[in-house]
Amino acid sequence: MLDSPLYIPLVFLLALASTITLFLRATKLNGRGIVILIAWIALQGGLALSGFYEVTEGFPPRPVFAVLPPNLLIVWLLVSKQGRDMIDRWNPKWLTLIHVVRIPIELVLYWLFLYKGIPEIMTFEGQNFDILAGLTAPVVVWLGYYKQKMSRTLLLVWNLLCLGLLLNIVGTAILAIPGPLQRIAFDQPNVAITQFPYVWLAAIIVPIVFVAHLVTIRGLLYAK
Repeated sequence: MLDSPLYIPLVFLLALASTITLFLRATKLNGRGIVILIAWIALQGGLALSGFYEVTEGFPPRPVFAVLPPNLLIVWLLVSKQGRDMIDRWNPKWLTLIHVVRIPIELVLYWLFLYKGIPEIMTFEGQNFDILAGLTAPVVVWLGYYKQKMSRTLLLVWNLLCLGLLLNIVGTAILAIPGPLQRIAFDQPNVAITQFPYVWLAAIIVPIVFVAHLVTIRGLLYAK
């Protein structure tokens, strides 16, 4: 476990709770969906506490078990008729507001770097500019959905740019995790993501932010 001040995991857990709350507000998941979400959160927390993800030998890398299932679910939502019918009812305003949580997450990443949990390249002092998505999200919600002064094209461009920021940091994080896929940051690798509670960043927060962009982009492209 990382030797770091208590405020770092506390801020992270508040960001996690905010992400889940906004996601539930946007999607209005039924009881079954909420049970599945709670079970996934508990499973990933338990695996992290057991040290499962800290074992770096072997292939495929163990963090795959945190990120693959939610991303397969996202694929199902986008390609199946049942999934598309579901996401078409999601609220784009709340999906956009979710991105505000990227502000505290970026602060947590910076603090984790200071305590040798992740490399500098994963912070806003390195090559991670994801905080810009969080800072601009309230403006987009206000102008785009409350005042309706942003065109569909501008909303689409913002989502595409912020999706690019997300993919940039996700790719960097993957390449910095100790194991067979590591290609960068050998002096200070991305070990925090393999530990509790930060495994929930990969297993919960990133998939929610990712699907929020994809669903919003789909809605903007196919809006009548």
